[in-house]
Amino acid sequence: MRKAKPKKRVVLPDPVYNDPKVTKFVNHLMYDGKKSISFGIFYKSLDIVAAKSSEEGKTSLDIWKEALDKITPQVEVKSRRIGGATFQVPTEIRPDRKESISMKNLINFARKRSGKSMAEKLAAEIMDAYHEQGGAYKRKEDLHRMAEANRAFAHFRF
Repeated sequence: MRKAKPKKRVVLPDPVYNDPKVTKFVNHLMYDGKKSISFGIFYKSLDIVAAKSSEEGKTSLDIWKEALDKITPQVEVKSRRIGGATFQVPTEIRPDRKESISMKNLINFARKRSGKSMAEKLAAEIMDAYHEQGGAYKRKEDLHRMAEANRAFAHFRF
């Protein structure tokens, strides 16, 4: 274990929306250090979202943020071994981990989708999450259902 906590790295805001959350998302989306390609994919997908939802009166960035909020889990289950038996213990998630999990889920389920380009797949997953459906939203619901089912073991919390 470390003697001192490592310093939190400062994530710089992105050039278009001036939002550090966008940069974090793009960092998760990035493959092989190709950040400019990731930014291109993300901005293109937001353009597609804006085209699909022009009637709602919200910006595509607001829709993306709301979609992330809707797929953010509040609790997760962790395996804890007690006396030879392994229990799934529900625990609350730290805020920075919540954000990271929701971003990773959105990206992973977008990658699994069938579609032409990654931008289109990501836009479709964002719209599904915004409308409370799709793979990422289902994943959050499954996590919550598992935590609820194992609530009896909550006293084993770390």
